[in-house]
Amino acid sequence: MKNLPKDKRDRLILIAIGALVIMVGVYYGVIRVQSQTLQRLAVKHADENRRVSEGQQLAATTGELQQKLTTTQSKLKEIESSMASGDMYSWIILTMNSFKENGGYKVEIPQFSRDVPAEVGMIAKFPYRAAVFTLRGSAFYHDLGRFVADFENAYPYMRIQNIDLEPAVSTFGNSTANSTAEDAEKLQFRLEVVTLVNPNPR
Repeated sequence: MKNLPKDKRDRLILIAIGALVIMVGVYYGVIRVQSQTLQRLAVKHADENRRVSEGQQLAATTGELQQKLTTTQSKLKEIESSMASGDMYSWIILTMNSFKENGGYKVEIPQFSRDVPAEVGMIAKFPYRAAVFTLRGSAFYHDLGRFVADFENAYPYMRIQNIDLEPAVSTFGNSTANSTAEDAEKLQFRLEVVTLVNPNPR
C-alpha cells in the first residue's frame, strides 16, 4: 500500500469506504427489514397455531357440549311445564291442593286471590314474568313453618313472602264455641306466593 501512488491509494480508500457504506445500507435496508418481517411472521404463525389448537380442542368437545345443552334444555322444559300457565287462578288452587295432599300438611287454605302480574327485575332481559297470589288460611305454627319450607324447596321458581300471622279467634266464619281447645292454638295467616310464569305454554 505504501508503494502505491497517492491517487491509487486514495481511490482504494474511497472504494473501501464505499463498499462499507453499501454493506451498512444493505444491512439496514434489506437484511434488517427482512429479519423484522421474519420475526413478525413467526409471531403470527405461533398465534395461528394457538388458534388452530384451540379450535381443535373446541371441535373435540363439541359432542360433549351438545349433550350438555340437550340435557339442560330438557331440564328447563321439565321445570317450565310445572310453572304457572293457562288459567292462573285454577293453576294456583290445583298446585297448592296437590302439594298439601301429597305431603300430608295440616294447613287449610280456603281463600285464593286472582293473580297480579309483576316484573321479576332481578336480571336484565330476564325471559320470565312473575305473578303474585294472596292466600289466606289457618294452621298450627309448626305445621305452617314446615309447609312453607317444604314448598319453597319443592318449587325453586316460587317463593312465599309477606306472611302475616294472628290468633285464630274464629276460623273463617266458624264460631269458637264449635271449635276444640286445640283449635284455639291455631293461627290465621295471610301470605303471598310469587311464581314465575311459563313464557312458552303448550
